[in-house]
Amino acid sequence: MTDTTLDAPTSPVSAGKTLIEMDGIGKSYGAIRALEGINLRVNAGEVTCVLGDNGAGKSTLIKIMSGLHPHTEGTLTIDQQETHFSSPREALDRGIATVYQDLAVVGLMEVWRNFFLGSELKKSRLPLAPMDIAKMRKTADEELRKMGIHIKDINQPIGTLSGGQRQCVAIARAVYFGARVLILDEPTAALGVKQSGVVLKYTAAAREAGLGVVFITHNPHHAYLVGDHFIILKLGRRVLDKRRSEVTLDELTTEMAGGQELAELSHELKR
Repeated sequence: MTDTTLDAPTSPVSAGKTLIEMDGIGKSYGAIRALEGINLRVNAGEVTCVLGDNGAGKSTLIKIMSGLHPHTEGTLTIDQQETHFSSPREALDRGIATVYQDLAVVGLMEVWRNFFLGSELKKSRLPLAPMDIAKMRKTADEELRKMGIHIKDINQPIGTLSGGQRQCVAIARAVYFGARVLILDEPTAALGVKQSGVVLKYTAAAREAGLGVVFITHNPHHAYLVGDHFIILKLGRRVLDKRRSEVTLDELTTEMAGGQELAELSHELKR
Protein backbone atom coordinates (compact mmCIF):
# COMPACT_ATOMS: atom_id res chain seq x y z
CA MET A 1 0.00 0.00 0.00
CA THR A 2 1.41 3.37 -1.00
CA ASP A 3 1.44 6.61 0.95
CA THR A 4 1.45 10.15 -0.37
CA THR A 5 2.80 13.45 0.86
CA LEU A 6 -0.47 15.29 0.22
CA ASP A 7 -3.86 15.10 1.84
CA ALA A 8 -7.07 15.07 -0.19
CA PRO A 9 -8.41 18.49 -1.17
CA THR A 10 -10.63 20.26 1.31
CA SER A 11 -14.37 20.48 0.77
CA PRO A 12 -15.76 23.77 -0.52
CA VAL A 13 -17.35 26.12 2.01
CA SER A 14 -21.04 26.99 2.12
CA ALA A 15 -22.28 29.03 -0.82
CA GLY A 16 -22.68 32.72 -0.05
CA LYS A 17 -20.05 32.84 2.71
CA THR A 18 -17.71 35.82 2.40
CA LEU A 19 -14.18 34.55 1.79
CA ILE A 20 -12.36 37.81 0.97
CA GLU A 21 -13.38 41.34 1.90
CA MET A 22 -11.57 44.52 0.92
CA ASP A 23 -12.45 47.74 2.69
CA GLY A 24 -10.90 50.97 1.43
CA ILE A 25 -7.95 49.13 -0.10
CA GLY A 26 -5.30 51.33 -1.68
CA LYS A 27 -1.85 50.76 -3.11
CA SER A 28 0.86 53.31 -3.76
CA TYR A 29 4.21 52.85 -5.46
CA GLY A 30 6.04 55.91 -4.23
CA ALA A 31 4.13 58.92 -5.56
CA ILE A 32 2.03 56.76 -7.90
CA ARG A 33 -1.39 55.66 -6.61
CA ALA A 34 -2.32 52.44 -8.39
CA LEU A 35 -5.48 51.76 -6.34
CA GLU A 36 -7.61 53.96 -4.12
CA GLY A 37 -10.61 53.21 -1.89
CA ILE A 38 -11.49 49.78 -3.28
CA ASN A 39 -14.33 47.91 -1.55
CA LEU A 40 -14.93 44.36 -2.74
CA ARG A 41 -16.33 41.07 -1.50
CA VAL A 42 -15.66 37.60 -2.84
CA ASN A 43 -18.33 35.10 -1.82
CA ALA A 44 -18.29 31.31 -2.08
CA GLY A 45 -20.29 30.01 -5.04
CA GLU A 46 -20.17 33.32 -6.91
CA VAL A 47 -18.22 34.83 -9.80
CA THR A 48 -17.04 38.38 -9.13
CA CYS A 49 -16.01 40.04 -12.39
CA VAL A 50 -13.47 42.86 -12.23
CA LEU A 51 -13.37 44.83 -15.48
CA GLY A 52 -11.24 47.68 -16.75
CA ASP A 53 -8.91 48.78 -19.52
CA ASN A 54 -5.12 48.64 -19.32
CA GLY A 55 -3.92 50.77 -16.42
CA ALA A 56 -7.23 50.53 -14.58
CA GLY A 57 -5.68 48.75 -11.60
CA LYS A 58 -6.77 45.15 -12.26
CA SER A 59 -3.24 43.74 -12.06
CA THR A 60 -2.54 45.56 -8.80
CA LEU A 61 -5.77 44.18 -7.33
CA ILE A 62 -4.70 40.65 -8.28
CA LYS A 63 -1.27 41.13 -6.73
CA ILE A 64 -2.78 42.21 -3.41
CA MET A 65 -5.26 39.33 -3.30
CA SER A 66 -2.64 36.75 -4.27
CA GLY A 67 -0.04 37.99 -1.77
CA LEU A 68 2.45 39.27 -4.32
CA HIS A 69 2.27 42.90 -3.13
CA PRO A 70 1.02 44.18 0.25
CA HIS A 71 -1.67 46.86 0.33
CA THR A 72 -0.71 50.27 1.72
CA GLU A 73 -4.19 51.46 2.73
CA GLY A 74 -7.40 49.90 3.99
CA THR A 75 -8.22 46.48 5.38
CA LEU A 76 -7.95 43.05 3.76
CA THR A 77 -10.01 40.39 5.55
CA ILE A 78 -9.77 36.66 4.85
CA ASP A 79 -12.40 34.49 6.57
CA GLN A 80 -13.27 37.44 8.85
CA GLN A 81 -9.64 37.81 9.93
CA GLU A 82 -7.64 40.92 9.06
CA THR A 83 -4.66 39.84 6.97
CA HIS A 84 -1.41 41.22 5.57
CA PHE A 85 0.12 38.77 3.13
CA SER A 86 3.89 38.82 2.82
CA SER A 87 4.17 36.22 0.03
CA PRO A 88 2.08 34.32 -2.54
CA ARG A 89 2.68 31.12 -0.53
CA GLU A 90 0.76 32.62 2.40
CA ALA A 91 -2.21 33.36 0.13
CA LEU A 92 -2.05 29.87 -1.36
CA ASP A 93 -1.99 28.36 2.12
CA ARG A 94 -5.23 30.25 2.81
CA GLY A 95 -6.84 28.72 -0.29
CA ILE A 96 -6.34 31.59 -2.75
CA ALA A 97 -5.06 30.33 -6.12
CA THR A 98 -4.27 32.50 -9.14
CA VAL A 99 -4.27 31.34 -12.76
CA TYR A 100 -2.31 33.95 -14.70
CA GLN A 101 -2.85 34.73 -18.35
CA ASP A 102 0.55 33.31 -19.37
CA LEU A 103 -0.03 30.09 -17.32
CA ALA A 104 2.75 28.50 -15.27
CA VAL A 105 3.05 25.33 -17.34
CA VAL A 106 5.96 23.50 -18.97
CA GLY A 107 4.92 22.92 -22.57
CA LEU A 108 7.05 19.82 -23.19
CA MET A 109 5.91 18.04 -20.03
CA GLU A 110 2.93 15.71 -19.97
CA VAL A 111 -0.50 16.91 -18.84
CA TRP A 112 -0.32 14.88 -15.61
CA ARG A 113 3.16 16.23 -14.82
CA ASN A 114 1.91 19.79 -15.15
CA PHE A 115 -1.15 18.96 -13.05
CA PHE A 116 1.13 17.98 -10.13
CA LEU A 117 4.03 20.33 -10.94
CA GLY A 118 5.68 21.32 -7.67
CA SER A 119 3.37 19.07 -5.63
CA GLU A 120 4.36 15.61 -6.88
CA LEU A 121 3.06 12.52 -5.07
CA LYS A 122 5.64 10.16 -3.59
CA LYS A 123 5.41 6.44 -2.86
CA SER A 124 6.45 7.07 0.74
CA ARG A 125 7.46 9.92 3.04
CA LEU A 126 11.14 9.08 2.81
CA PRO A 127 13.29 11.97 1.47
CA LEU A 128 14.43 10.12 -1.67
CA ALA A 129 11.23 8.19 -2.31
CA PRO A 130 10.32 7.82 -6.00
CA MET A 131 7.32 9.60 -7.48
CA ASP A 132 4.05 7.69 -7.61
CA ILE A 133 3.61 8.14 -11.36
CA ALA A 134 0.69 5.72 -11.73
CA LYS A 135 -1.30 7.47 -9.01
CA MET A 136 -0.59 10.92 -10.45
CA ARG A 137 -1.69 9.84 -13.93
CA LYS A 138 -4.88 8.27 -12.58
CA THR A 139 -5.69 11.20 -10.29
CA ALA A 140 -5.08 13.87 -12.93
CA ASP A 141 -7.32 12.03 -15.41
CA GLU A 142 -10.08 11.56 -12.83
CA GLU A 143 -10.00 15.16 -11.63
CA LEU A 144 -10.10 16.53 -15.16
CA ARG A 145 -13.06 14.30 -15.98
CA LYS A 146 -14.89 15.50 -12.85
CA MET A 147 -14.72 18.99 -14.32
CA GLY A 148 -15.95 17.63 -17.65
CA ILE A 149 -12.51 17.99 -19.25
CA HIS A 150 -11.70 15.01 -21.45
CA ILE A 151 -8.09 14.85 -22.62
CA LYS A 152 -7.38 12.30 -25.36
CA ASP A 153 -4.12 11.22 -23.73
CA ILE A 154 -3.08 12.27 -20.21
CA ASN A 155 0.52 11.54 -21.29
CA GLN A 156 0.58 14.04 -24.15
CA PRO A 157 2.65 17.23 -23.71
CA ILE A 158 0.47 20.03 -22.38
CA GLY A 159 1.86 22.27 -25.12
CA THR A 160 -0.14 20.26 -27.66
CA LEU A 161 -3.43 21.33 -26.05
CA SER A 162 -5.34 24.42 -27.13
CA GLY A 163 -5.10 27.58 -25.07
CA GLY A 164 -8.59 26.97 -23.71
CA GLN A 165 -7.75 23.41 -22.69
CA ARG A 166 -4.61 24.55 -20.89
CA GLN A 167 -6.63 27.14 -18.98
CA CYS A 168 -9.09 24.43 -17.97
CA VAL A 169 -6.31 22.11 -16.76
CA ALA A 170 -5.05 24.98 -14.57
CA ILE A 171 -8.57 25.52 -13.17
CA ALA A 172 -9.02 21.81 -12.41
CA ARG A 173 -5.60 21.72 -10.74
CA ALA A 174 -6.50 24.63 -8.45
CA VAL A 175 -9.80 22.97 -7.49
CA TYR A 176 -8.07 19.67 -6.70
CA PHE A 177 -5.44 21.26 -4.47
CA GLY A 178 -8.06 22.83 -2.26
CA ALA A 179 -8.47 26.35 -3.63
CA ARG A 180 -11.45 28.15 -2.14
CA VAL A 181 -10.85 31.35 -4.09
CA LEU A 182 -9.84 31.14 -7.76
CA ILE A 183 -8.46 34.27 -9.41
CA LEU A 184 -8.51 34.11 -13.22
CA ASP A 185 -6.34 36.74 -14.90
CA GLU A 186 -7.75 37.60 -18.35
CA PRO A 187 -8.40 33.89 -19.09
CA THR A 188 -10.06 34.54 -22.47
CA ALA A 189 -7.90 37.45 -23.69
CA ALA A 190 -5.86 35.47 -26.24
CA LEU A 191 -8.51 32.90 -27.17
CA GLY A 192 -10.95 32.53 -30.04
CA VAL A 193 -14.73 32.32 -29.60
CA LYS A 194 -14.90 28.54 -29.23
CA GLN A 195 -11.96 28.29 -26.81
CA SER A 196 -13.30 31.21 -24.78
CA GLY A 197 -16.58 29.35 -24.47
CA VAL A 198 -14.75 26.34 -23.05
CA VAL A 199 -13.03 28.47 -20.40
CA LEU A 200 -16.29 30.21 -19.46
CA LYS A 201 -17.95 26.82 -19.07
CA TYR A 202 -15.35 25.65 -16.57
CA THR A 203 -15.40 28.99 -14.78
CA ALA A 204 -19.08 28.31 -14.13
CA ALA A 205 -18.18 24.76 -13.06
CA ALA A 206 -15.75 26.16 -10.46
CA ARG A 207 -18.55 28.34 -9.11
CA GLU A 208 -20.87 25.33 -8.93
CA ALA A 209 -18.15 23.49 -7.00
CA GLY A 210 -18.51 26.19 -4.32
CA LEU A 211 -15.44 28.30 -5.08
CA GLY A 212 -15.38 32.06 -4.96
CA VAL A 213 -14.17 33.08 -8.43
CA VAL A 214 -12.57 36.42 -9.30
CA PHE A 215 -12.76 36.83 -13.07
CA ILE A 216 -10.46 39.60 -14.36
CA THR A 217 -11.31 40.77 -17.87
CA HIS A 218 -11.71 43.71 -20.22
CA ASN A 219 -14.51 41.91 -22.11
CA PRO A 220 -18.01 42.76 -20.74
CA HIS A 221 -19.67 40.12 -22.94
CA HIS A 222 -17.60 37.31 -21.41
CA ALA A 223 -18.08 38.75 -17.92
CA TYR A 224 -21.86 38.93 -18.28
CA LEU A 225 -22.10 35.29 -19.36
CA VAL A 226 -20.72 34.01 -16.02
CA GLY A 227 -20.76 36.93 -13.58
CA ASP A 228 -22.87 37.35 -10.44
CA HIS A 229 -21.28 40.64 -9.36
CA PHE A 230 -19.53 43.29 -11.44
CA ILE A 231 -16.83 45.80 -10.51
CA ILE A 232 -15.42 48.28 -13.05
CA LEU A 233 -12.13 50.01 -12.30
CA LYS A 234 -10.84 53.15 -13.95
CA LEU A 235 -7.47 54.71 -13.10
CA GLY A 236 -7.34 52.79 -9.85
CA ARG A 237 -10.83 53.72 -8.66
CA ARG A 238 -14.12 51.85 -8.64
CA VAL A 239 -16.66 53.42 -11.02
CA LEU A 240 -19.28 50.66 -10.95
CA ASP A 241 -20.27 48.06 -8.35
CA LYS A 242 -23.47 46.16 -9.10
CA ARG A 243 -25.07 42.75 -8.79
CA ARG A 244 -26.25 40.99 -11.95
CA SER A 245 -29.87 41.90 -11.23
CA GLU A 246 -28.93 45.59 -11.09
CA VAL A 247 -27.18 45.99 -14.44
CA THR A 248 -27.78 44.97 -18.07
CA LEU A 249 -25.14 43.91 -20.57
CA ASP A 250 -25.70 47.18 -22.49
CA GLU A 251 -25.13 49.24 -19.35
CA LEU A 252 -22.02 47.24 -18.48
CA THR A 253 -20.66 47.65 -22.02
CA THR A 254 -21.39 51.38 -22.08
CA GLU A 255 -19.68 51.94 -18.73
CA MET A 256 -16.66 49.91 -19.86
CA ALA A 257 -16.47 51.96 -23.06
CA GLY A 258 -16.38 55.22 -21.13
CA GLY A 259 -19.91 55.89 -19.92
CA GLN A 260 -20.53 59.63 -19.60
CA GLU A 261 -17.29 60.47 -21.41
CA LEU A 262 -18.43 58.37 -24.39
CA ALA A 263 -21.83 60.11 -24.40
CA GLU A 264 -20.20 63.53 -24.38
CA LEU A 265 -17.86 62.57 -27.23
CA SER A 266 -20.76 61.21 -29.25
CA HIS A 267 -22.67 64.47 -28.73
CA GLU A 268 -19.68 66.53 -29.84
CA LEU A 269 -19.14 64.45 -32.99
CA LYS A 270 -22.79 64.92 -34.04
CA ARG A 271 -22.46 68.70 -34.11
